[in-house]
Amino acid sequence: MSDSAESRSIALDAMGGDLGPVEVVGGVRAALASNTVFDRIYLVGKEDILEPLARDAGLLDDPRIVIFHASEVIGMDEKPVQALKQKRDASMTRAIELVKMGNCQAAVSCGNTGALMACGTLKLRTMPGVTKPAIATAIPTRTNHFILIDAGANPVAKADDLVNNAILGHHYARITLNCEAPRVGLLSIGTEEGKGNETTLEAHEHLKNIRDLVDYTGLVEGSLLFDNAVDVVVCDGFVGNILLKTCESLVGMFKQLLRDELGRSLPRRLGALISRGAFTDIRERTNKDRYGGAPLLGLNGTILKAHGSSNRHAITHAIRIAGEVAVHHLRQHAEGDIAEAQRRIRAAEDANPDSAGDEPTARPSA
Repeated sequence: MSDSAESRSIALDAMGGDLGPVEVVGGVRAALASNTVFDRIYLVGKEDILEPLARDAGLLDDPRIVIFHASEVIGMDEKPVQALKQKRDASMTRAIELVKMGNCQAAVSCGNTGALMACGTLKLRTMPGVTKPAIATAIPTRTNHFILIDAGANPVAKADDLVNNAILGHHYARITLNCEAPRVGLLSIGTEEGKGNETTLEAHEHLKNIRDLVDYTGLVEGSLLFDNAVDVVVCDGFVGNILLKTCESLVGMFKQLLRDELGRSLPRRLGALISRGAFTDIRERTNKDRYGGAPLLGLNGTILKAHGSSNRHAITHAIRIAGEVAVHHLRQHAEGDIAEAQRRIRAAEDANPDSAGDEPTARPSA
């Protein structure tokens, strides 16, 4: 039976992730204390493990908490499709099914990314006009954040997929970055016309024709990403995942370099102590837990992928983001824009049928 229209519920895959259900329960407790938009939270997983943890956290008798038993867990190293077939009572699967049935408005999991994407696509299906979902994630810059989409869901994207990503990223940025008109850029090897591969150039032409739907600023290259050039960076999942993991690795390297160099002598250690407030601010601004995870956009339902190593603070933020996406009805707003964009693309192709199979006049260049 579905929750009432006034009720908002979220399903948490409590068994996924590296740190285990104890961190999930801790994150739920903090989320409830901070007035989350969800008034009911389903903890999905093994009942004999979750009940004692909920009791210790003072949540077992909380009317907002529902423990939903699922007897199996999909491991991080399991092959997605095979795991979904063999483990039909997995906590991840059951959490997504609660969204499909209407009991919950969103699902959150720290588990296997491939399995989450496969299960979400299988159970919820993609929105009209969308062939594959995309992962959107926030990356810090010197002054703000930008939304990267796709961060790894669809490694082989077509031009239409990139157009859809631009629209989905536009609506997600409006919600999470509190930006009324996010600037959208298409990642390429240069900003000049003709820079990029065939798929990028085709998507570029399509995006120029829907600037009333998204504030498309044009091609953007990697050297501009952290200079507040755009609010949304669009690319395929192959490039996006490499970019995301490279950024995370660089942040970790520079943090370790600072620790090593500042600890080499007493004067440096004293200087570090004096500058402790600045270092704390930098750590907070680059903290990946701040946005808690990344939504899988383009599905008929809200699914959020939290980091596999998410602690309770990251879980709390993931619940917050899932609530923002659900409350602002991102899917419904994006559907109309995607339909209109696809209508214009098809109309342009019908008006100039010979151009669809032509080689682009500008070849990829460095």
